[in-house]
Amino acid sequence: QVQLVESGGGLVQAGGSLRLSCAASGTVYDIRQMGWYRQPPGKERELVATLWTDIGSIDYGSSVKGRFTLSRGSVKNTVYLQMNNLQPEDSALYYCAFVVGYTTHWGQGTQVTVSS
Repeated sequence: QVQLVESGGGLVQAGGSLRLSCAASGTVYDIRQMGWYRQPPGKERELVATLWTDIGSIDYGSSVKGRFTLSRGSVKNTVYLQMNNLQPEDSALYYCAFVVGYTTHWGQGTQVTVSS
């Protein structure tokens, strides 16, 4: 069993910043990927950023490149998403996702709302 707990969402004005955190607990061995996805209202879930732990490479969604930064915590089962210059189109439910072994685990989601 793997549990993911997210925090850090909220309401911010356009141009502002937020930092999301996600911590995994339980049987957390062989983390292959860790990162964030988001789902805007009425749209499909999309990649925000994901870290491939074996090679240390990070993939970003095209709409967030240069504004968002993914990082892994000193405690290796934690991941952060620093979001700068937030825009109204970034408003969404943000989900943490860990691939442990061959299974993808999802957090419950944290709401980010950006006002114009």
